[in-house]
Amino acid sequence: MIRACTVDELPPGESVRIPGPPAIAVFRTEEGELYAIGDTCTHQDASLADGWLEGCFVECPLHAARFDLRTGMPTCLPAKDPVRTYTVVVDEGVVYVEGAADEDAA
Repeated sequence: MIRACTVDELPPGESVRIPGPPAIAVFRTEEGELYAIGDTCTHQDASLADGWLEGCFVECPLHAARFDLRTGMPTCLPAKDPVRTYTVVVDEGVVYVEGAADEDAA
């Protein structure tokens, strides 16, 4: 597991970028749900952590592709390929991302 931040350091509606490889974006929705996805837009290299969060969707800041944080699937063009999703675990107020370290071993 990779430590992202504490819950208090990630206000609702905000995101944090974990440098990679792979770079990962962790989002906290306005409802308080936590999601982690691959940070790089699959259309063109842009950080999704810098995008606009609306509900369970993030819009890429470069060309407005939208991704579902729950599935990683793009919901509109120009992106066609999904981003990877990661499991988020909160333990004693600290946000961790599971599975990212496994990619290096693959």
